Amino acid sequence: MDAERSRCAWATSTPEYVTYHDEEWGMPLHGDDALFERLCLEAFQSGLSWITILRKRPAFRAAFAGFAIASVAELTDDDEARLMADASIVRNRAKISAAVRNARAAQALPEGLSELLWSFAPAGPRARPATLADVPATSAESVAMAKELKRRGFVFVGPTTAYALMQATGMVDDHVADCFRANASE
Repeated sequence: MDAERSRCAWATSTPEYVTYHDEEWGMPLHGDDALFERLCLEAFQSGLSWITILRKRPAFRAAFAGFAIASVAELTDDDEARLMADASIVRNRAKISAAVRNARAAQALPEGLSELLWSFAPAGPRARPATLADVPATSAESVAMAKELKRRGFVFVGPTTAYALMQATGMVDDHVADCFRANASE
């Protein structure tokens, strides 16, 4: 961790946030299983702090077979009950069921999850946010993404979750203007 670097304000409170910000957040991510993991984790985060999810991510990966879409789609009601008893993850029945349902919906996508999600990435340059106050919670693209995902059978993917996914996976770049990551990509 380089304490001298200027970072987005949200990324400075814990070492986990610093590492996540510096090495992962906002970096373009492709691949159906990789994006499925992020979609699931963003849904599990809903109503919670992202640090909770980051700290539980290794346990989530173990519990959900590395977020391999094919494996998660095969989970049964008994598996969901087992996951509800697993204190190492967020035990929320609706969110666990959503992960399984979303895996099945992802399997049905002829173009694949990665291609579908990236089709909503904004085209062309956007104004870089000056401060965290300038970072939106949703966008026209995240509203459209959420609507299309729901149309295709996904659940727990509203516009705010979709926008957080877009930020985390580099579909949008919301590093603030004085962040070293923003300056590195320009």
